[in-house]
Amino acid sequence: MIPQPKTEKSLSSQLLQLPVIVAALGYLVDMYDLFLFSVVRVPSLKALGVEGPQLLPEGIALLNWQMAGMLLGGIFWGVLGDKKGRLSVLFGSILIYSLANIANGLVNSLPMYALLRFVAGVGLAGELGAGVTLVTEVLPKQIRGYGTTIVATMGVLGAILAYFVADLFAWRVSYFVGGGLGLLLLILRVNVFESSIFEVVKERQVKRGDLLMLFNHSGRFLRYIQCILVGLPIWFVVGILITFSPEFGEAMGLDEPVVAGKAVMLAFTGQVFGDIASGLLSQYFKSRRKVIAGFVLVSLVFVLVYLLGSLKDLNTFYLVCVLLGVANGYWALFVTIAAELFGTNLRATVATTVPNFVRGAVIPLTSLFVYGKEQFGTLNSALGVGLLTTALALVALYFMEETFKKDLNYVETD
Repeated sequence: MIPQPKTEKSLSSQLLQLPVIVAALGYLVDMYDLFLFSVVRVPSLKALGVEGPQLLPEGIALLNWQMAGMLLGGIFWGVLGDKKGRLSVLFGSILIYSLANIANGLVNSLPMYALLRFVAGVGLAGELGAGVTLVTEVLPKQIRGYGTTIVATMGVLGAILAYFVADLFAWRVSYFVGGGLGLLLLILRVNVFESSIFEVVKERQVKRGDLLMLFNHSGRFLRYIQCILVGLPIWFVVGILITFSPEFGEAMGLDEPVVAGKAVMLAFTGQVFGDIASGLLSQYFKSRRKVIAGFVLVSLVFVLVYLLGSLKDLNTFYLVCVLLGVANGYWALFVTIAAELFGTNLRATVATTVPNFVRGAVIPLTSLFVYGKEQFGTLNSALGVGLLTTALALVALYFMEETFKKDLNYVETD
């Protein structure tokens, strides 16, 4: 019998297998919760008695609690994913952040709000890394970029969904919706199968999920730091420029106040198109590094427009938010590179901790921004932080290995 050539249908059947679908839907719920706080920050804080100038520092404090939880959770889930399997993370993380989400809708004090944002952060930390690791291992290397693009795109749609749910319902109900979606997805995960690559490594006598292996070898440590630095510009834009867009709009003297939820929704609408474009361009050019470099530079251009463009019209401001979102669309490639740069026995650890360390970098970045704000003003302080993150990302990318054609069936050794 003459072998039949691969068809578009066979490609679709590979991309739409259950692990990919479940990982994508999981990241949708993950991003819903992660950015719901950005959308409901002001109304939820006002409901708890915070007003006026205190909205910014209290909002930053709660965001930092969430990010601290993600840092701790990233380490825990990453190690667990390499020691016990990718599925253990997919089940545990979604259960924790679903219950925490529901509890967030019941808060009646700032300390309780902070504690529950921390717990939610711990749960959220495992979803993306475990999902991307599973997808990269179950798909052939020629199409795994498409798979991670699907995951990232669905995640961005979750952020957009957060805006519309928060617009239709009170902030407490919006948290209940996120928790309910997570619990429903938990049921769907019962039939997901483990990565065969991991199953093989599990039978071998090799260290798995050993954090010290990231630090006891200079080459591995350098690769790890490079991965983190490449993602910094994304979270500078999301964690500072978009999350605190009302304060930036005020500093610019816009003709109308900026609605934070709308800015978040528009930025992530743009990121949907950016994620799709970066994934397709990566497949076309057969390169992760070149495409990411292009997106980082485009992001810098729109950061300069945002901060130095003397924007006075609210609609123009929102348009720039969309364009910033498009330029942020290399998130999927960034996490894919993190998974591809390391062996199977450390892959989940790296792919889970790296995006969470990038998210957690919001803590020093916002601290640096707030310090500079007192010295140089809101716009100039943000400009300095933005230039720093871009420079670090480009330097790290310049020395990074190209991973597009890399075979993932290997392990890291001492």
